[in-house]
Amino acid sequence: MSQRTRTEVARLVDHTLLKPEATAADVAALCEEARSLGVLAVCVSPNMLPVRGEGLVVATVCGFPSGKHTSAVKAAEATLAARAGADEVDMVIDVGAALAGDYDAVRDDIATVRAAIPSPTVLKVIVESAALPDEALVAVCRAAEAASADFVKTSTGFHPSGGASVHAVEIMHATVGGRLGIKASGGIRSTEAALALLDAGATRLGLSGTAAVLAGLAE
Repeated sequence: MSQRTRTEVARLVDHTLLKPEATAADVAALCEEARSLGVLAVCVSPNMLPVRGEGLVVATVCGFPSGKHTSAVKAAEATLAARAGADEVDMVIDVGAALAGDYDAVRDDIATVRAAIPSPTVLKVIVESAALPDEALVAVCRAAEAASADFVKTSTGFHPSGGASVHAVEIMHATVGGRLGIKASGGIRSTEAALALLDAGATRLGLSGTAAVLAGLAE
C-alpha cells in the first residue's frame, strides 16, 4: 500500500453530507469541518445550495439517488445547481438502462446534462458500480467519456448492492484512467480502504466519515 500523507489525501476528498434529514446548520458545520480538515470539496444536496463554502469546491448531486429521472429534469436540476454556486455536479445514470445494455441511452442522458452545465462546471457520473456486471461497467464508463463527462464515480452510497470496491475502481481506471477522473464513494470508512482505492486508480474520494479516515495518516 502506498505511503500518502494526511494532507495529500485530504486534497482528494469530497466531504459529503447527503442524508435526507440534513439541516442548514448541519451543512454549515460540514463546511467548517471541511476547512479544518483541509479537504478539497464539500458535497451537499441541491436544496442546501448556496452554501458558505469559501475556500472549498462546492459539489452537489442530480438525479439522486435513483437516476430514474428524465434527462430534461436532470439537466434542469444541474442548471439550477450551477446557478446556485455548485462548482461540480454528480449525476446518477439510469442503472436500468445500463443493465438492459442500452448504452446509447446512458450516453445521451449524460450528454444532456453536460450540455446544460458546460465546462468549467465539473460533471461527475455516478454509475452504481456494485449493481453492474464488469462488461456493463466498462461500457458505461465509455459512454461517460463519449458524453464529455469529467469523472466517473462508483456509487451514491444509497444503493443496496453496495458502494465502492477496489475491483470496480480497477476496471474504471483501466477503461478511462488518465482521461477522466475516478471518484470512489460509498462505504469508505477506514484509512486502509481509502488508500486501497487510491492505489487502484481513484483520483477523488467521497467520504462522510472524513475525520476518521484522515486520522490514520501521518502529516
